[in-house]
Amino acid sequence: MPTDAAYTPPQRDILTPSQLNTLARDLLEGAFPLVWVEGELGNLTRPGSGHLYFTLKDARAQVRCALFKPKSQWLNFVPREGLRVLARGRLTLYEARGDCQLVLDSLEEAGEGALRRAFEELKARLTAEGLFETARKRPLPAYVRRLGVLTSPSGAAVRDVLSVLARRFPLVDVDVLPVPVQGATAAAQIARMLQRAIRSGRYDALLLARGGGSLEDLWAFNDEALVRAIAAAPMPVVSAIGHETDFSLSDFAADLRAPTPSVAAELLVPHRDDLRRRLRALDTRLVNLQTQRLRQAMQRADRAALRLQAMRPRARLDLLCRRQAEALRRLTAAWRQRLLRERARLRHADAVLRATHPQRRLARLRERLAGVSARPQAAIAWRLQHDALHLRGLARSLEAVSPLATVARGYSILQHADGRIVRSVEQAAIGDALDARVSDGHLRVRVEGKS
Repeated sequence: MPTDAAYTPPQRDILTPSQLNTLARDLLEGAFPLVWVEGELGNLTRPGSGHLYFTLKDARAQVRCALFKPKSQWLNFVPREGLRVLARGRLTLYEARGDCQLVLDSLEEAGEGALRRAFEELKARLTAEGLFETARKRPLPAYVRRLGVLTSPSGAAVRDVLSVLARRFPLVDVDVLPVPVQGATAAAQIARMLQRAIRSGRYDALLLARGGGSLEDLWAFNDEALVRAIAAAPMPVVSAIGHETDFSLSDFAADLRAPTPSVAAELLVPHRDDLRRRLRALDTRLVNLQTQRLRQAMQRADRAALRLQAMRPRARLDLLCRRQAEALRRLTAAWRQRLLRERARLRHADAVLRATHPQRRLARLRERLAGVSARPQAAIAWRLQHDALHLRGLARSLEAVSPLATVARGYSILQHADGRIVRSVEQAAIGDALDARVSDGHLRVRVEGKS
């Protein structure tokens, strides 16, 4: 047997408490993923640091939990002893005391938390389908003539909507389509009433309205069948569910979401005072346009009258006649001068012939003289005939544009006694004596009235 000096104890791993707790913590954090735990709050404390410490327990066990300050400040409820909650976090070990605990990322009330998860899951799925896309939403009509309101007939929401509509635009035709807005069967009944309203083809727009409430109270408006029916409606659908901070899937599917039922009514119809101002502005604009166009037409008529007066057919015909007569006079004078010259030449030639007595030459010269004497007369006759035809053509053209030709077709020209022409009813007063010129004479008429 060896002596005490020669004895060596067997080798073994020796850990300190901190090393052991660190190893246990690493094993816990590596083995457990992010977990959801539902239980009852107990041993609730909130020290000055702002952190929240408590236990989650059921009938058989409990686990310590910690929710640190940055996340505890965003809770939408007040934690209290005995409240059933749903916690999400990671399992770890608090090394200083060797306590197993959950370090939480979020904390919510148990019932509402389950609904919130279902809400987010359905919202994500419908969003992925494009059901909430802005591009598919329909604009509201400028003026809603018939409106269907799907709401509870006994709630405050319908009273608010009807009050706002009556104050702003009493001409709108409103039908209250009664439906339950809470309960297990509410979503199915709302969807059926929505389909009936769509099939009727009566409404320009539909409004879903309900007052505020908890997530459970508003859950009927998160029903998938109802949401799809709203998105498929052929007319615009406005959603006014709950208060401004309340959101439902019906709000995302609707063509317009209003924060409250009263605001929805204001968005659907214009204010009657605004319509009055717009009508007055349009009336003023119409009068101004009519006045401007009438003034332009009168200016064009005045310019046309001035041009017509400057181009009077009788004056133009007289001028053409004078020009033709002057041209004929000059032509006749020229032929007369030429005839005189030819006669002088003939007389000179006759004197020469008489002096030389050539009988044959004298006879040719006499024939030439006869021919020369006939040519000016024929030319003058042709020229006179040509000018007469030209004058008759000009007279027909002038007669076609002459107001006398218009009178000959059954119209008349009204004139005052001083010769002023009456072009508008504003230029004649009741009782005025006027002269009406017709195709075969004049008529004296008196103004008895205007229209």
